[in-house]
Amino acid sequence: MIKKIILIGLGLVLAQCSSDLEGLNDNGKAFTDVPGETLMSNAQRELADQLVNTNVNTNVFRLFAQQWSEATYVDEARYNIITRSIPERHWNIMYRDILKDFDEASINIEAEEILNVSPAQFTEDTAVKSNKLAIIQIQETLAWQILVDTFGDIPFTEALDVDNINPAYTDDEAIYTTIIDNLNSALDALDPTYGSFGDQDLYYGGDVASWITFGNSLKLRLGMHLADVNPTLAAQLVSEAANNVIISNDQNATISYFGSTPNTNPLWVDLVQSNRRDFVPADTFVETVNDLEDPRRDVFLSDPVDGEYLGAPYGSTITYDDYSHLGDIFFTPTLEGVIFDAAEGNFLLAEAVERGFITGVAADYYNDAITASMVYWGVSDTDAATYLAQPSVAYATAEGTYKQKIGIQKWIGLYNRGFEAWTEFRRLDYPQLEAPAASAFDAVPLRFTYPVIEQNLNNSGYSAAASAIGGDELDTPIFWDVN
Repeated sequence: MIKKIILIGLGLVLAQCSSDLEGLNDNGKAFTDVPGETLMSNAQRELADQLVNTNVNTNVFRLFAQQWSEATYVDEARYNIITRSIPERHWNIMYRDILKDFDEASINIEAEEILNVSPAQFTEDTAVKSNKLAIIQIQETLAWQILVDTFGDIPFTEALDVDNINPAYTDDEAIYTTIIDNLNSALDALDPTYGSFGDQDLYYGGDVASWITFGNSLKLRLGMHLADVNPTLAAQLVSEAANNVIISNDQNATISYFGSTPNTNPLWVDLVQSNRRDFVPADTFVETVNDLEDPRRDVFLSDPVDGEYLGAPYGSTITYDDYSHLGDIFFTPTLEGVIFDAAEGNFLLAEAVERGFITGVAADYYNDAITASMVYWGVSDTDAATYLAQPSVAYATAEGTYKQKIGIQKWIGLYNRGFEAWTEFRRLDYPQLEAPAASAFDAVPLRFTYPVIEQNLNNSGYSAAASAIGGDELDTPIFWDVN
């Protein structure tokens, strides 16, 4: 009888344990329902960090633009991006940490119910909700633009379905068409008479009017990217956007960083906290600003050698102390991150005038672009005016076509914005950069190759995309890069 009681009791315990097995791996302290606003903020931070950092595992764009080089570990400056799986890391950050968070933010905000409020409050809450969703859509457009401009064809329509481990790839030009439509829808939905995210918006503090300006600036950029492949659509987009884009520094899209970890500028982490005395200004960049007597040199660079800034031979192993170094400002933890600025906006408008997309004076926008960059970096008005008056800089007398004049000055103005500097080099073909002699590849790359993991885990999608774009190679151009 006693044995029977024990067995019955043991059975009850086992049954109870069995019923709880599914919960054994649950973390009771973990968040399962994250507010959409929090996800949006996190995606903003991840997006800014990925554009700003200089970690050789994730961001080599300053190197590809030949604004910076490396002293000792020069694989990335020689275009070896496979050893560190750089394409995979960039891909994962963009998809997992940025686009998926934006997607989930939209889903969660869309699902929020507005209950038990007055009609007036219901109208306001509905408008705020609509503004939030539109702001997320604008940022998704930016993230997709970065991915397309990095790889070409990519997973798009099936990309964010976590249950689909083999998403099909979508044609890069078709993605542009879709994200432009999405951007237009978002701009139409924004209502500046109502608020949005408030302080949870790390770029504009929830100011909807600023998001309309940013959205139009992104539309201007996308239009100019299409200029050589679809000038009709490009002209339409540019003309629609041009009257409300970022053309002064107080409109810049930026993120603030702080003086202590984990909220410092990622450059500080990569250059100071990691104690990496390896990044140096490249001779390609330094010789250009020296020849032009650019007054931004004293900000961009430090430690002259024999009285003049000396750039390291791009892609060569060198002794760090033998060359000039990055400017002190880039070692500052609180240096803000820039997503879009007035210099870029004005340069795009100058080019748009030259292409006949809008009316205006290209030289005026060109001058405004350079001046905005000078002001941003603390150059005096006098020094900026002196620079613009030089025959080698003045729009009427600077060497070459409008692509050369704008391309070189824009490359300088995009210093510390490596991704867009690399993109504009590919698009405008200036400056005319060359691969270093010891490079793993014989030309400056036009794209990233696809992550190796895609070949292994999504071979059907990978193979179709590689064939469609003309080969998974560093010199396969993005669809808009036709020259």
